[in-house]
Amino acid sequence: MSIHVREVSKSFGSFKVLDRVSLDVPNGGLVALLGPSGSGKTTLLRIIAGLEFPDAGHIEEDGQDVTQRHARDREVGFVFQHYALFRHMNVFENVAFGLRVRKVPREEVRTRVDELLRLVRLEGLGGRKPGQLSGGQRQRVALARALAIRPKMLLLDEPFGALDAKVRVELRQWLRRLHDEIGMTSVFVTHDQEEAFELADEVVVMNHGRIEQQGTPDAVFDQPATPFVMDFLGTVNVFHGRVENGRAYWHGIPIDYPDYPHAQARDARVYLRPHELELSPVTGDGSPVAGHGQQAPSLLASVLRVTRTGALTRVSCRPQGWQTELHVDIPTESAQRLQSKLEPGARVAITPRRARVFLPDPEYAI
Repeated sequence: MSIHVREVSKSFGSFKVLDRVSLDVPNGGLVALLGPSGSGKTTLLRIIAGLEFPDAGHIEEDGQDVTQRHARDREVGFVFQHYALFRHMNVFENVAFGLRVRKVPREEVRTRVDELLRLVRLEGLGGRKPGQLSGGQRQRVALARALAIRPKMLLLDEPFGALDAKVRVELRQWLRRLHDEIGMTSVFVTHDQEEAFELADEVVVMNHGRIEQQGTPDAVFDQPATPFVMDFLGTVNVFHGRVENGRAYWHGIPIDYPDYPHAQARDARVYLRPHELELSPVTGDGSPVAGHGQQAPSLLASVLRVTRTGALTRVSCRPQGWQTELHVDIPTESAQRLQSKLEPGARVAITPRRARVFLPDPEYAI
């Protein structure tokens, strides 16, 4: 089933939750609605499900207008963050619930539930109550229950938000494999960038009730359309700069910016991701340490602290004459080789491999 959202708006009292949102979800696609709390992603999901109704705009499923059609008439499977399982029912009856409501014959119910419990790797646990299961198992029961009615689309609202980090990783890998196996159109809500990028075919970044950008994970990360997307996706260093004649300048370092070919200089903001900066040790007079020559323009800075974060190590620096910090992420192996040259107070040269430049927008002023 394909889903088409057209100019949908929704308010609760005086608060506008969605503002003319349009979105296309292709048949068989797995799409993530990603954004901070209050961005409108859950409300949009509930409107797609038929659990809420828009104030304006419409929803189409396979070309049919279903805007005013209730969830029970939309052939939708919905998985909630906190499972919403019936605690007094065992696993089998939880999964069978939707089938029994629809008066499905008893033998067909048993066949379907057994099939689903195998699918979600819970065979043999049908007699247990939800309280006897782990969080990951309960979430898989909730997913099996949503799939029991053979929905045409699956909607998930922060499905792994209540689980610990290790279980979240395991479950989202399992869900991706399951989606590839059954090929159902799916939309899920998350505020976790890693989760969205690992699971989804397409990511929809939302903010203040609007869609900032929609695209593949690579496109959204590598070519952010707005300052918000750039700032929201991972850690970023943000600085003032200027643009003129097709170039931006960050503390004297030129950066190609063909979007502004004009001679009149304008203020701009320069965004630098920590892993897209290179760091090299320098001697006391600012010359490169042997074996670490600098060919591109670089910025001199002093090391403040070094923090290992697993495979990457973050080097926090203060460029000369600055009050703010600049963060550089380098492979931990490199940091260990340079350990003696990265003591607090040591001098380093920082070179941007890549930078993004945006002209001012008052909403994201720094």
